[in-house]
Amino acid sequence: MSKPAQSHKLLAIPGPVEVTKEVLHAIAQPPLSHVSPEFVAVFRDCIQMTRKVVDTQDGQPFIIAGSGTLGWDQVAANLVEPGEEVLVLKTGYFGDGFADCLRTYGANVEELKAGRGSIVELHRIEAALRSKKFKAITITHVDTSTGVLSDVKEIASTVRRISPDTLVVVDGVCSVASEEIRMDPWGLDVVLTASQKGLGAPPGLSILIASQRAIKVFQTRRTPVTSYFASWKKWLPIMTAYGNNTPAYFGTPPVNLILAYHASLKQITGTAPSLDERYRLHKQVSQRIKALANQLGLAQVSQDPEHAANGMTAVYLPDGVVASDVLPRMAAKGVTVAAGLGDIKDKYIRIGHMGTSVVDAKRGDIDTIAESLQASLKEARAAKKDIVEETP
Repeated sequence: MSKPAQSHKLLAIPGPVEVTKEVLHAIAQPPLSHVSPEFVAVFRDCIQMTRKVVDTQDGQPFIIAGSGTLGWDQVAANLVEPGEEVLVLKTGYFGDGFADCLRTYGANVEELKAGRGSIVELHRIEAALRSKKFKAITITHVDTSTGVLSDVKEIASTVRRISPDTLVVVDGVCSVASEEIRMDPWGLDVVLTASQKGLGAPPGLSILIASQRAIKVFQTRRTPVTSYFASWKKWLPIMTAYGNNTPAYFGTPPVNLILAYHASLKQITGTAPSLDERYRLHKQVSQRIKALANQLGLAQVSQDPEHAANGMTAVYLPDGVVASDVLPRMAAKGVTVAAGLGDIKDKYIRIGHMGTSVVDAKRGDIDTIAESLQASLKEARAAKKDIVEETP
């Protein structure tokens, strides 16, 4: 006899996140031909709306099947030639990954590593930029492992002042559509992200926007691109064609994922709530979750409230309590949150609050997350106390 299907658990990890019914409806449609007029129009709209989300007039979106990690490969393969210098700002696990990817493609990587839960200070960035010529600097806007929010605007301004030819590359996988990001006004050259976090679609799309300056750097490179699938030589004509409402082919796009992305983008770029209002709502909910954590005696991994992400919260657990004590209890109450990453992964948990769970208060997701966390932590503490009391 088959087991009954389990009810849906609220997904409150830092991505994937909950999606709207319109997104679910879109992905459940019969597939379209990727060269049909209907699909070409959808792809064209996605390119235009993606520009709007990151605030660029002429940035070139690349919407390709893959995870956010593919964005690293695109940067390393297309914009950095073997032997060129790249400055990587590291505020957690994902800065480590970007550095590793760049080295794989032959870049000389210099790392500026922050203390755990901290940002890389501007004076260190200034000193590094004055020490040598860097082809690019990479910034993890929100490192999903720590919840640290880097000040991209201020860093980009510093780069433009000291080393104006250096490309400013932002890993916005855990920030786009949940944190303020303004590509043209801030002078950013690349913003890379993915579909499954603030953009409110299922995982599976690598989304990257390149400035025209970055495109020119790619077009004038001296050596061949060292990737096949990630090569802009293959993808730039495709994206240009779709942007001009014309079908083109290199690799078959994930049609239904793009339909889902289109549905979410229509909601994100619609008149209400505006992008600015979405940012305000994410900040408001973030403050609520962080205040609850403080009330429960849980210290944040991010040490400075001014540099804490608004789309997620990472908190240390009390002494004697580990992630495996809390996560199953929250799951039993219908909420899925994430353990930590790296060498302290058992000592903290990560809670995602992005997208429709934040924007649509009627869903009650944030109330559910708060109640589950509070009750589960109480149970975990009580269980640990009982074990201690029973120990002879």
